[in-house]
Amino acid sequence: MLRLGPLAAAGRLLPAGPRFGPPRPSGGRVSLSRSRPPGPVGDRGLLARQVRAAAGSAGGGRSPALKTPKGTRDHPPAHVALRDRLLAAVVTCFKRHGAAAIDTPVLELRETLMGKYGEDTKLIYELQDQGGELLALRYDLTVPFARYLAMNKITNMKRYHVAKVYRRDNPATTRGRYREFYQCDFDIAGQFDPMIPDAECLKIVHEILSDLQLGDFIIKVNDRRILNGVFAVCGIPESKFITMCSTVDKLDKIPWEEVRSEMVGEKGLSPEAADHIGEYVQLHGGLDLIEQLLQDPKLSQNKLAKEGLGDMKLLFEYLTLFGITGKISFDLSLARGLDYYTGVIFEAVLLQTENDHVEEPVSVGSVAGGGRYDGLVGMFDPKGRKVPCVGVSIGIERIFSILEQRVKASGEKVRTTETQVLVATPQKHLLAARLKLISELWDAGIKAEMLYKKDPKLLKQLQYCEDTGIPLAAIIGEQELTDGVVKLRDVATREEVDIPREKLVDEIRRRLEP
Repeated sequence: MLRLGPLAAAGRLLPAGPRFGPPRPSGGRVSLSRSRPPGPVGDRGLLARQVRAAAGSAGGGRSPALKTPKGTRDHPPAHVALRDRLLAAVVTCFKRHGAAAIDTPVLELRETLMGKYGEDTKLIYELQDQGGELLALRYDLTVPFARYLAMNKITNMKRYHVAKVYRRDNPATTRGRYREFYQCDFDIAGQFDPMIPDAECLKIVHEILSDLQLGDFIIKVNDRRILNGVFAVCGIPESKFITMCSTVDKLDKIPWEEVRSEMVGEKGLSPEAADHIGEYVQLHGGLDLIEQLLQDPKLSQNKLAKEGLGDMKLLFEYLTLFGITGKISFDLSLARGLDYYTGVIFEAVLLQTENDHVEEPVSVGSVAGGGRYDGLVGMFDPKGRKVPCVGVSIGIERIFSILEQRVKASGEKVRTTETQVLVATPQKHLLAARLKLISELWDAGIKAEMLYKKDPKLLKQLQYCEDTGIPLAAIIGEQELTDGVVKLRDVATREEVDIPREKLVDEIRRRLEP
């Protein structure tokens, strides 16, 4: 269980110290040598011209801009340490529920991805033809999973997948939205009794968000069948159901008046039909609302809506047994605009972030989402054989943006290595002794470091321990060599004890036990 309080559990947090970095060259830009051999000919001449063009002719002799592409970023060691702990916490939960890991290519055939994401299809990164296959970067991990099941004729599987996906979206980095980002997916594929796997997916979301202690949250649930039933009783033709879902899905970002305006002005609905939809999609509650809608004179006559409401009632019964209904809201405004959802859909939203250091809460939107997609695998199967599926995706980048700002505001830094012991010497000409001792520690599985100097000063070695959070220093000097001991220093308390060399590994392990 990962607890992220003021000392964010990305590893041990260290007191903020001086910041070091490479000296900044005068003028703010590095100048690279432009010298080259006399003008090349043929292909080499073309290549040289292309390189110069890529550098930008307007820049004259200046080097190209050093930046990452829009919507992407580098992750320094502190970020990676924090993110790895987050991923480990999520994966631990997935494994606790019995999931096995898979991996799929970052590239998919373009035809595999097209037509699965509604209006968001335009956000897919399409690649140029590179030898006969039209390819694209994966947009999510769900469609590749469905392709994997169909291709391998798998009809029953519980899997998790952690990998990067790519979307040609307008990035909002302060809200954790990028064009390249990680997704953490958990899915259950197979024919099972209604709502049991769906309830487990919601339990997983509840467990992860509770363990991370990000603040208060709510998990919104709805069902595509209920939503389609609403559209039907409001007189919307079936051909417009999917595009209506994309419009309704904006209700968590813009007010109803703007959604209504889009329905009438862009989607061609009558004002009366839009108002009728509005009477339903602004409702939210729990079992009482489900019972109310089951008695609705119009919805109760719609086969799809009646099925969806029946399953929603069953879902709430299971969630009650799990003890998590206090965080669940049946919300008819939830639509999730992806084409492939066929039943229950859900989305987790942070209501606030607990942050003692920042006055304004970090706005990051939803941090998890998913649903049932019973028809997606059948779209890839040559015989159209369906494999019912339900799954959830954890928005790890958005969660990370909260923790990143929390750590930054606290003025503390995250430990980026796992080194347990620094092997140090107090006098000159003892490099051989250091090398021999550190080799013994490495061979015993101890995480150890030493400074790459022949005769480093002891103070500098101990300062390195404090700066990087190494808890122990194994000091071996001339006297220690004579006595057959190693001086083991607790860096935090500065207490030193002589340990017989043959007992050093056991003593280190004893001290580092949790």
